[in-house]
This record gives sequence, structure tokens and C-alpha cells, in this order.
Amino acid sequence: MVDFKSRLARCFASVFPELTPDQIRQASTETVPLWDSLAAVTLVAVIEQEFSVQIDPLDLPELSSYGAVKAYVKNQLAGS
Repeated sequence: MVDFKSRLARCFASVFPELTPDQIRQASTETVPLWDSLAAVTLVAVIEQEFSVQIDPLDLPELSSYGAVKAYVKNQLAGS
């Protein structure tokens, strides 16, 4: 079975295919110029499908880095 981090990295890679695995782990709205509002919504949709979680659209502003997304999704999974 593929682990959580690999699955999340795959989600990021599907939205930001130009990033290397190391860049994905360091990714943020400040380091990835293509991470705009459309990319954020696309990323959320991909993550929701991959992990079967619901992400509140009001939480989008706080999901501005790989680390923040990872913590948020882990929290969502723990609560389900």
C-alpha cells in the first residue's frame, strides 16, 4: 500500500508536474509561481478525491504550503 506522504506528493505532482519530489516537499504559494487560486482549487479537488475527505473552502487561505496541506489532511483523516 502506498503511504500517506507518497499519495499526497502524487496529488501535488498531478497539479504541479514541473516540480521535483524535493521541490514538492518545500512547495508553498511563495515558492511555486503557478500556485494560484485555480491551482489551489484543483489541488483541493485532487486531494479530496484521493483521500475521500472534504476540505472547507474557507480553509483554503491557510493551505498555502505542502506542510500545511499535509497537516490539514492528516487532521481530517484522524477525525473521520
